[in-house]
Amino acid sequence: MKKNIHPDYHKVTIVLTTGEKFETKSTFGKEGDVLNLDIDPFTHPAWTGGGQKLVDTAGQISKFNKRYNIKG
Repeated sequence: MKKNIHPDYHKVTIVLTTGEKFETKSTFGKEGDVLNLDIDPFTHPAWTGGGQKLVDTAGQISKFNKRYNIKG
């Protein structure tokens, strides 16, 4: 490897939304930093299979449903 071009690879602590912690190596921050996750396999619908909720702030979904006579 070339010297002085690669980021520092060190131990950091990862904290999941459940409060569970584990230590891993990363280029994030500096030695001993803590990375708090907002989304992880315990909460994200992609992993939990939970339903999705669409946020329709501009009424676009309602307009679409009305235009194509979709009952919701």
